Amino acid sequence: MSLIDLLAASPGLWIGAVAVLGLLVGSFLNVVIHRLPTMLERRWQAEYAAIAPADSAAPTLVAERYDLIAPRSACPSCHAPIKAHQNVPVVSWLLLRGRCAACGVPISARYPLVELATGILSAAVAWRFGFGWAATVGLVVTWFLIALTFIDLDTQLLPDDLTLPLLWLGLAASLWAPLVDTRSSVIGAIAGYLSLWSVYQLFKLVTGKEGMGYGDFKLLAALGAWLGWQMLLPIVLLSALVGATVGIVLIAVRGRERNLPMAFGPYLAAAGWIALMFGPAIVSRYLRLFRTPP
Repeated sequence: MSLIDLLAASPGLWIGAVAVLGLLVGSFLNVVIHRLPTMLERRWQAEYAAIAPADSAAPTLVAERYDLIAPRSACPSCHAPIKAHQNVPVVSWLLLRGRCAACGVPISARYPLVELATGILSAAVAWRFGFGWAATVGLVVTWFLIALTFIDLDTQLLPDDLTLPLLWLGLAASLWAPLVDTRSSVIGAIAGYLSLWSVYQLFKLVTGKEGMGYGDFKLLAALGAWLGWQMLLPIVLLSALVGATVGIVLIAVRGRERNLPMAFGPYLAAAGWIALMFGPAIVSRYLRLFRTPP
């Protein structure tokens, strides 16, 4: 029996294998979350420097390579390279007691938390969809959403480098209909973008302020491409409910100013993941409330 046959025949082994894979992917997502915003900033600086007037104060460009592969991961405090045995997801952080092996400076707990969350959510996707293509595309969506969530929390940006590939992959996946058919996917992408774009334009017209960023439009379009237009309303309602609840709690508990901008991407991502996992069941139960008993 081949490994693929063994995974297909054993749900427990399949879920466990995906959980381990999720931990490894979570380690890579930490790199994406940390480095992609800096990569984008350097790209924007280079583009500006190329068109800036000669007498302008153009930003100083960094010459060394900086991407998702190079340079090697290192301690941000002492710059000591992180060795392979110190980079085992979650385990290394626990063994090192959350400190750098070279200088002893504390390492943020968010690194193992991202790895652990990715492992748990990946295992949940494997449990929900079982062995097959549906689980594969579910994992792709989950990993993109995790990266987008933390980048938006850090920078209030949803990079095109992630939202647009997620959108096009969703449209391409619909050709084989693992989650939705192509018609629902295309309509979902169009409606997802236009719905938030319309809200943005209306809010700007009424208040003169920008209520959200264009990245939110693209993220909802991507979710529409993956899940179909039928899931857009539940996603928007759920994300708005969670966002409003969290905002009220932050204002009441932490005294957060009401006028401060708040990233909406994490709530869209969370609502999108819930719709991926349980959307049809949620919609079915909601509609059942309005059915007239025989």
